[in-house]
Amino acid sequence: MAVYLDTILVPLSLFITIGYHAYLCHTIKNKPSRTTYGINKLRRTAWGLNLNQGDDKKAMLTTQSLRNTLMITILIATITILFNLALAALTNNTYNASHLFSSGFFGSKSDKIFVLKYGSASICLLISFLCSSMAIGFLIDANFLMNTYGEFLSGVYTQSILERGFMLALVGNRVFCVAVPMMLWMLGPVPVFLASLALVFVLHEFDFVSKFPHKHELCITVK
Repeated sequence: MAVYLDTILVPLSLFITIGYHAYLCHTIKNKPSRTTYGINKLRRTAWGLNLNQGDDKKAMLTTQSLRNTLMITILIATITILFNLALAALTNNTYNASHLFSSGFFGSKSDKIFVLKYGSASICLLISFLCSSMAIGFLIDANFLMNTYGEFLSGVYTQSILERGFMLALVGNRVFCVAVPMMLWMLGPVPVFLASLALVFVLHEFDFVSKFPHKHELCITVK
């Protein structure tokens, strides 16, 4: 029964979270005005088109605006490393105390399952750290390019660097969110499934807008 729960609920949880993010990517690409990320991307495009005008006040505004995203990305990168280290110690303690959890609710107690539990969560955390680290580099480069003026600079290149930074920051954030239910696998497959459902419900509230007012629509074509 324990192995049955692990083999059914955990893949189902991954299917729910991955399927949701696949639908989110499809919506961002085809109907960006329905998602918060798509709306913010359109606003960033309009912001970038009117930015490189040699205005010192706008240069300061750029630094302050990107600073918030940089702080969040750095925080996520730091948390992923700390969680990864703590997860190793937690896995060892959980394995030593596995005889105390005899109920099928806590899933299988085999050595391979314990390695899979730690490995899946650890891989998600490392991917999140990698994406967040790359996002920090792109955002710093975008900040530098937006504060530099000259005929040799290309606004399209600066905008592409900025969007890569925000995209990698989003990916790092979402992979970290997916890693949270995987870490709960230490407590059994049922918490993984319940946490995945709760995660998709919360993210849907943040990612999608119910109605985008017509007067605020941005007539921008992002190429």
